[in-house]
Amino acid sequence: MKRFHVHVAVNDLSQSIAFYSAMFGEQPIVVKPDYAKWMLEDPRLNFAISNRGNTPGVNHLGLQAENDAELEAIHANLQKADTVVVPEKGADCCYAKADKYWVMDPQGIAWESFHSLGTIPLYGNSKAERAVALQPADCGAGGPASCCAPSHAKIATPVQAISGACTQ
Repeated sequence: MKRFHVHVAVNDLSQSIAFYSAMFGEQPIVVKPDYAKWMLEDPRLNFAISNRGNTPGVNHLGLQAENDAELEAIHANLQKADTVVVPEKGADCCYAKADKYWVMDPQGIAWESFHSLGTIPLYGNSKAERAVALQPADCGAGGPASCCAPSHAKIATPVQAISGACTQ
């Protein structure tokens, strides 16, 4: 069964952890200096927050698959939509390794479908961050703010999204 995913960028992680813990009635299962995640059963939700320099608000939405077959079924549905689907296999992001597909909806909201493969000790690696998150203006700026939602330009040009916009 799929799980709905929401990732919100926040200004104050500690304050937001306290707020969402009270709202959900439970503590996050992952807490890092720049990230927290709740895996809720009612509602069935993977809710994450981070303070990695993004504008506060919804970073991206998504569907978390329980296995590869479920992920590929989501991918098949995405291919029927009038949009570009950007695959990202073996991505290191948000303290996890995952296979993913990214799309932008007609309003420009990033949607991630993914199957988690395991945890990693870092938010993400620089190669994955450059390939997925960088806006063209970020090249040479000393690193990305987030490894999560790809830019609109990356979705529009999937070859660049997979290979990365920066060559540093």
